[in-house]
Amino acid sequence: MNKTIIPAIALGLLTLTACTGEQSQVHRHSVATTQPEPVAAESIKYFSGRVEESREINLGFKTPGQIEEIYVKEGDFVKEGTLIARLDDKDYRLGVEALEVQYNQLSSEIERMKQLVEAKSVSENDYEKAVAGWKQLGVQLQVNRNKLDYTRLEAPVSGYIQSVNYEPSEMVDAGMAIATLLDTRSMEVVVDIPSEVYLQRDHIKKISCKSSAISNTVIPMRLLSITPKADGNQLYRVRLAFADGKSLRRLTAGMNIETSFTISVADNAYPETACILPMHSVFNDNGQDFVWVVSPDSTVHKTPVTLDGIADDGQIVISGGINAGQQIVRAGVEYLQDGEKVNILPAPAETNIGNIL
Repeated sequence: MNKTIIPAIALGLLTLTACTGEQSQVHRHSVATTQPEPVAAESIKYFSGRVEESREINLGFKTPGQIEEIYVKEGDFVKEGTLIARLDDKDYRLGVEALEVQYNQLSSEIERMKQLVEAKSVSENDYEKAVAGWKQLGVQLQVNRNKLDYTRLEAPVSGYIQSVNYEPSEMVDAGMAIATLLDTRSMEVVVDIPSEVYLQRDHIKKISCKSSAISNTVIPMRLLSITPKADGNQLYRVRLAFADGKSLRRLTAGMNIETSFTISVADNAYPETACILPMHSVFNDNGQDFVWVVSPDSTVHKTPVTLDGIADDGQIVISGGINAGQQIVRAGVEYLQDGEKVNILPAPAETNIGNIL
């Protein structure tokens, strides 16, 4: 045998061995890992809500007449006491002036009759009748003065004019809605919640909301009421009040807003050692549930676990078999073998949501 062939064969074997080693390195399974987390003592549910005014007020005159002027338009913000509209008050002023003349004249006559009564020239009965007529005239005068005041329609509270229903020169009766006012003194938020949250209403610890209109500032809310009957979509209507009115100036009726309900988990729902994992971290083999535990040397070990239901956020609850702090394979569990070394993928950056970059 040619002696020069032996070194060539040896070199080939070394090269093959090196290539085989490189291939074994390259063909390590890559896995993503996670750590078991304790079962949360509370859960947070998010729902879309809508800002609404606490009430809607129809503004109308207390007396009939012809509209002289309307001082507002739809969308205007008005403060309490702002003049909304005014009726033609000519006839009302004449009525007041006529009664004032009669009242002043009768007042002078009453004063003279009083002197005659003292002089015994007029009976006290006639004097009392005259005084009674004078008082009745005073009441009629005050009624006409009130009607004159009623020709001015003012905003009873601060708010936004939602609609204006009439034009100047139109005739209106008492009580007809000249304009509609949205009362903004106490805005509310209306939310529809599903039945599973309604059933946990006694465990609601905190409610808050935020809106992009106020830079997503978290605003504490206060529960006003929950409708005890579900609608056709099995949703329950919830009314919330703002616990702090400082941020209400930039919120308007009809604006969408995000609400969050913090709900405490029922006592003794799970053992103290229970933890949660993503559902796809667990696999079943011959009727037994397992997870892959990664040791510090990147070796995976098939570890049996005990399941204890599903948490509110959809993750699986494990009551035994693993401990908090262990590294568990959460992606790539299908092709692993017990004792196999794996490559652990780095966790995605917090700014790389979904690991899409």
